[in-house]
Amino acid sequence: MEYAIDFGTSNTVVARINDKGEVETVKLADYSCLIADNPPLIPSLVYVQDAAKEQVLIGQEVSDRGFDFQVRNPQNLNNEQRFFKSFKRAIGSNVSMFVPELDGREVEFELVGEWFLKKIIERLPNVDSLIFTVPVDSFESYRNWLGGVCEKLAVNQVRILDEPTAAALGYGISGGDETLLVIDFGGGTLDLSLVKLSFAQVQIETNQSKSPLDFLLKWGDRTIKNSSPSNNPNSQTAKVLAKTGQNLGGIDIDNWIIDYFHKELGLPKNSLVTRLAERIKIALSSQESVTEVYFNDQTFESYELTLTRSQFRQILEQQQFFGNLDSALDRVRQQALRQNIDLANVDAVLLVGGTAQIPAVREWALQHFPSQKVKGNKPFEAIAHGAISQGWELKDFLYHSYGVRYWDKRYKKHNWHTIIKSGATYPLEKPVELTLGASIADQPSIELVIGELGETNVEVYFEDQRLVTRVLDGKQVAAQILNENSKAIAKLDPLGQVGRDRLKVLFQVDEKRTLRITVLDLLTKQKLLEDIAVVQLV
Repeated sequence: MEYAIDFGTSNTVVARINDKGEVETVKLADYSCLIADNPPLIPSLVYVQDAAKEQVLIGQEVSDRGFDFQVRNPQNLNNEQRFFKSFKRAIGSNVSMFVPELDGREVEFELVGEWFLKKIIERLPNVDSLIFTVPVDSFESYRNWLGGVCEKLAVNQVRILDEPTAAALGYGISGGDETLLVIDFGGGTLDLSLVKLSFAQVQIETNQSKSPLDFLLKWGDRTIKNSSPSNNPNSQTAKVLAKTGQNLGGIDIDNWIIDYFHKELGLPKNSLVTRLAERIKIALSSQESVTEVYFNDQTFESYELTLTRSQFRQILEQQQFFGNLDSALDRVRQQALRQNIDLANVDAVLLVGGTAQIPAVREWALQHFPSQKVKGNKPFEAIAHGAISQGWELKDFLYHSYGVRYWDKRYKKHNWHTIIKSGATYPLEKPVELTLGASIADQPSIELVIGELGETNVEVYFEDQRLVTRVLDGKQVAAQILNENSKAIAKLDPLGQVGRDRLKVLFQVDEKRTLRITVLDLLTKQKLLEDIAVVQLV
């Protein structure tokens, strides 16, 4: 059986197609949180009982035992270190952070995430294949980590789909062509995607006969082919027109509320205050004013934490929250205009994710779009339901750019030269060429540092044992090195000399999304490397 998993910063949703052929959200005993008017969500929480034996509690069973309400003090500091939330954001990032040692073992966020998903997947019956949804701004290291987790569990097939595109499919179509703007605002990320859904007659050649497809996902002239053709002659097409994303989500808003009460009341920054801040944020979605009580069992003082919607909006404005939303929308608008598409003509604006349910977010959307177009009736399940609604063999476009690192003499620091631009379809029509030379006399070899490049206007850093987001004044290049352990691409014989072109490097991305290189020695006319895989771009 195939399952779709929307692994979220705050909550995780699992979906499948049941025996009746209907898409349903899977409820897992002990793990799922059952709240009125909400689908069965699995809180993305982990409590480590014994790290050496890999014994952990996850989801609702963490809350049921009260571990998410542990207060940081000398009596329960160990419990505090054993409790993990919002760990998804740190997975695959290059942020330096505190790594606790529990039971003689260092527990990194990647390991916590692995334990969390492992417990969920092991509870699912008859797992043949999995579809994971990921933020559009996720780096390949995060996608590779997902693949590694599934490889350890011997899952036969793993596919990946970006979250806002899945959300558009999850809301479905009304029977005609539609252009949808998806605003996916969860606990850790903000993703916007413009997707064109339409009916089309599509046929493909097979070894035996022609068969129609249910869904195709296109970027330019590239196509995602369905792995299990259906008997429906009216196949549907989902074309991604534009998308953008950034590290900004509900946990940042929680941190801003904590900072507000820390400044106003002198409250400490611990897990209990964090949980209270989260409860206040959620309650303000349906109430004009919320009050929670915090009791400090060390000083025996109690505090009333009161926040109104007006005060909450002021906090958001001070943190440039709405400016960030405007910037993200502008990036999608610019991409759309390059294709002669006006966002004013979209058929619907879909609000997805818990953070998108904040009234201030909906009010922001209504400032840009008519009320009849803004929809938010499926905030938690749309992504997982959209991912499982069809069988996918994903071949998406390259969202990030890829480049090589060089020493910038002008600014006296390393910088990046782009070799493959964002939005490129693959396999590449022709290889990208780069000529290299020696930087010192008698150089024995040449190294090439290859990185995945993106842009960001937010900085994520670790403070007071929490991941914090800070809005930057301008955009910065965000880069992750892909070949950390294999930088040397060629030994030079004879030795390289300054001022002479020595190597020609050909870069190619094949149909399996693998970055490959061929290296030619311009002096000896020999091929030193031919079509060597550098990294799998999952």
